[in-house]
Amino acid sequence: MSGTALLIHLAGAIALLLWGTHMISTALLRGFGTQLRNGLGRNLDKRWKALLCGIGITSVLQSSTAVSLMATSFTAAGTLSLAPALAVMLGANIGSTLVVQLLSFDTSIAIPLVLLAGFVVFRLRDDSRHESIGCALIGLGLMMLALSLLSAALEQLENTPLFHMVMQGLDGDLLIALLVAVLLTWICHSSVAVVLLIASLAGTGTLSPVTTLALVLGVNIGGALPSLMNAATPVARRLPLGNLLVRLFGALLVLPFADLLGKCLAEAAVTPAHRVVYLHIAFNLLLALGFIGLVDELAKGLTRLLPTPEQAADPGMPQYLDEAGLEVANIGLSNAVREALRIADMLSVMLERVLQLFQKPGEVSAEAIRQLDQSLDLLSAAIRAYLADIGQDGLSDEDADRAQEILMFVINLEHAGDILSTNLAQLAARRRRRGESFSGFELGHIHPLHEELRESLSLAVTVFLREDIATAHRLVERKEVIRRLEARASREHFRKLSADKSTWAESGDIFQRVLRDYRRVHHHIAALAYPVLERSGERALETQPPGASEPAPGPVHALELNDDSLIDKDNYPCAS
Repeated sequence: MSGTALLIHLAGAIALLLWGTHMISTALLRGFGTQLRNGLGRNLDKRWKALLCGIGITSVLQSSTAVSLMATSFTAAGTLSLAPALAVMLGANIGSTLVVQLLSFDTSIAIPLVLLAGFVVFRLRDDSRHESIGCALIGLGLMMLALSLLSAALEQLENTPLFHMVMQGLDGDLLIALLVAVLLTWICHSSVAVVLLIASLAGTGTLSPVTTLALVLGVNIGGALPSLMNAATPVARRLPLGNLLVRLFGALLVLPFADLLGKCLAEAAVTPAHRVVYLHIAFNLLLALGFIGLVDELAKGLTRLLPTPEQAADPGMPQYLDEAGLEVANIGLSNAVREALRIADMLSVMLERVLQLFQKPGEVSAEAIRQLDQSLDLLSAAIRAYLADIGQDGLSDEDADRAQEILMFVINLEHAGDILSTNLAQLAARRRRRGESFSGFELGHIHPLHEELRESLSLAVTVFLREDIATAHRLVERKEVIRRLEARASREHFRKLSADKSTWAESGDIFQRVLRDYRRVHHHIAALAYPVLERSGERALETQPPGASEPAPGPVHALELNDDSLIDKDNYPCAS
């Protein structure tokens, strides 16, 4: 076979190996991304549990890069602290070595069985998870097939003069060998594939133990580069940079002893191919044991090195909706959740400014609230467009439900912000133009409504993040609390004004509309509990009083985005 044909076969085998790795990680993230995300979130209270969690998830996904992207996304969102995330990455590095260990054995008999099993499971199609498992098995079969093709091509490549020349060049310079492995791993975005390639080369007997050691060190350094290159913000760069620094430190510590270690490896009673695998495992195990107790100090140093940047001038500009998350549904949904939480923060700020406008109108203006509402609307539109682009290859049922929940969360908070800006802020501004301020009686009734609204928003965020059924029920039950507060305030206001008819026309109407609009805002916040209750198969207990004319509001659905009925225009009963 000619040299050109050999290179083509070699490149095709590597491409098939990378594609098999991509199929496994993508299929499992699409089918089981939510479970993997929840498993990652539940096992991070202690560093050793985080380490084991990283090993387990990487063993399933067969890609430490995918785990790194997932952990980086959580860290940048603030839902995962940097120290346990570093422990997760130490475990992910060990997990990738277990994948290499599994694939380094003779799997020629298992290749057709794995491919056949993947095809059968894929054709079941009773559940989207069957499709994901089938795709993952087919990807595993393709990886093993690629390894057999790679081994066959390397057996012929071994006898070419050019190959011997390249190997001799690497054998004479450890630094060049290390840099070649770094570059190759970064290009391939898969340390598993490159380690298996090195193991195949070592199996031909053309690599000395010292060169093998340098190549393995280079693979470990290069495996940390893809996540660092994809990080868009300083906060997001902390975790991949920490992972890279740990590997660099380990490589620099080992290189001075390369000759001594090479002699020990040459005397080891293992095959050259397995020598590469064991060396890779030992290096990552030693790094994990050496740095697991230092993750807190490393996290503090990375935080000082990469401080959180100041917020952009326009808070409505998205910060986390990067294109890399569109390819993996789980990461994309996590990015959308982070932006949705920013919307909740913006709505909370609007609430406080509205109250301040009622109490001290000179310190804040209705125009400032309107501008914040415009930023909220801008961010909401960006999230909706991003969700529409996630998972072009299809979403699992759970991921599709989660995308719908995020969409409903964003839409409801957007409408709540519209009421704060166009109704409540304008009512306060009208009072100010009349040269009047809200009386102590009125503020005394607005304050309880405001506090209940703030508490409900906090519960809504908890329901959204944790999908907590008990908290969802509490949120729905608070609708009755708001109704009673509004009814009592309205009733007492009627009694107070009954003796003074002159002030009823304008000031009394403004106060009644403030009460109504506070309840309308709570309507949209309470609606955030319904998606979780519907997914769990439970029904919320409505607290509609007997004889009331107002129907119990249900959840706002995404298809109703342009429906004017979303804004409740009915008059709420003013007295019980």
